[in-house]
Order: sequence, then structure tokens, then C-alpha cells
Amino acid sequence: MVASDKTRSFIPLAIAVLTVSDTRSEGDDRSGDTLVERLTAAGHTMAARAIVPDEVEAIRGQVERWSRDPAVDVVITTGGTGFTGRDVTPEAIEPLFEKRMDGFSAVFHRVSYDKIGTSTLQSRATAGVANATYIFVLPGSPGACRDAWDGILAAQLDYRHRPCNFVEIMPRLDEHLRRGASISV
Repeated sequence: MVASDKTRSFIPLAIAVLTVSDTRSEGDDRSGDTLVERLTAAGHTMAARAIVPDEVEAIRGQVERWSRDPAVDVVITTGGTGFTGRDVTPEAIEPLFEKRMDGFSAVFHRVSYDKIGTSTLQSRATAGVANATYIFVLPGSPGACRDAWDGILAAQLDYRHRPCNFVEIMPRLDEHLRRGASISV
């Protein structure tokens, strides 16, 4: 049963928000604003925020820098997950993943389907872990950002969420790095 364990204290995370867009600026970045409003209302801190164009090198470079920064626990991107020629966010970020979070995409599409039906198929939302940092790649609409935060991230980024959450396993995300990169399966 899903519940919140009130005996546990909330642990605020440092979350960086990246908007991927050729047309957005700080003044009209509604999706980025939506994420910042929600993460700060939940008690987390905004570690950083940026806007980059729909270019693989710019996207990958920013996400990689943040994933290597010990002051950043989570990176959330918004934008560039569609199918047009300029939508390259998954291509930019997925090569960084040491571990993919396939369940995130499945659950995101389930949550999104309840709101927009089969139009959810037009998103390539994805997630994974790189450099012991969670990375979530969301579509560029404020509605999709709300759905992802409210339906998935708010609970999974809350240490009090039971039966399990991402926060409690954060100290172990880099085990493979500490014991050597080559793991035999």
C-alpha cells in the first residue's frame, strides 16, 4: 500500500531544471516555471536553472556538467522529446545514462494517458542515472511537467514515501563506480 511515513523527516534535494527550446526565454518559460514552483513548494531547492537550444552538444554538455556537480542531486529537463527534426533531447541525454529507468517512461505515459489519451504517444519521455544523479527528461508542455511532478516525481523524490523512493537509495547510486566499472553479470 502506498503511504507516507510520518516518522521519517523530509530530506530536501537539490534539483536543476533545464529547458530545451529554440524559442523560450526566462520570461516565457512556463514549463520551467511549473517545475520550479512545484519542486520548491515540495521543500526541495533549485540547484540551477538554464535554457539551451535544441542542439545535442548544448543539451548533453549542460546535463553532464550538472550530473558531475556534487551540489546537484537531480536534473529535470523539459522540451525536445517529440518527433520533429529539432527534438533531440533523448538522443542527447540517453548516452549519459549508466542505468536507464524504463519504468519512468511507462508510468509517465500511464499518467499522461489519463489526461490526454493517445496523444501521449507523441512524447519520448525518459529517465536514468548518470554520475549518481537522477535525470528525468520531460516533454515541453506545462501540463506534461505538472503530470510528471504530481503523478511521479513528488512521491519518488520524497524520503517519506513508502514502500520505497529514490531518495533512500541515493547513497548507493555510485556503488559500481566505487567497486570498479567492470561488473560481470
